[in-house]
Amino acid sequence: MRILLVEDERKLSGVIKRSLNEFNYAVDLANNGDDALFIAESNPYDLIILDIMLPGKDGISICRNLRKNKNDTPILMLTARDDEEDKVTGLDSGADDYITKPFSYPEFLARVRALLRRKNTVKTTRLKIADLELDQLTRKAYRSGKEIELRPTEYSLLEYLMNNAGQVITRTMISDHVWNGDFEAFSNVINVYVNYLKKKIDYGHSKQLIHSLRGVGYMFKEE
Repeated sequence: MRILLVEDERKLSGVIKRSLNEFNYAVDLANNGDDALFIAESNPYDLIILDIMLPGKDGISICRNLRKNKNDTPILMLTARDDEEDKVTGLDSGADDYITKPFSYPEFLARVRALLRRKNTVKTTRLKIADLELDQLTRKAYRSGKEIELRPTEYSLLEYLMNNAGQVITRTMISDHVWNGDFEAFSNVINVYVNYLKKKIDYGHSKQLIHSLRGVGYMFKEE
């Protein structure tokens, strides 16, 4: 799951990002309204966490722009304002939920999970390519009906590859989406994890699904 966090208080955004990373959410950050709107319109996200008071465009304007442009990504408003009128304005602008700072992290994470579940009830929660299936709710993978044990990072990598099946996926893209840019694009760590997945996904099967593209990256597809 990929989340865009829009928050101009850098200390707070760092704490929120770390709390989300602990649950294997990939998080992109924006600290002003103009950048946030550009990033949200340029990339697909499963959830946007949006502060109202921002430099540049405010959160209400961003929300209205996204909804006007048919962007239906769930939006969780995050703000210090707690009066009823502000909450109504936020929800009427197109937000799906609203939480007031300061907040408890268990409640915050529960709201995040609720919005992601709501999105998944609209979209399929099971990815399927050839005889490989990935259940995004239980986070389990199956090939030819047999369960494949995946570690958290392996699951995140496989989910990203399957969501982008048929497309060239560079090491930079994997670094940004799976490791949040924490590793260099050509780090051997990425190669190691891709090879882990190949052994678990493709070993013993006539159809190979994970393909290495020399000097470019990888592609997930049926042979």
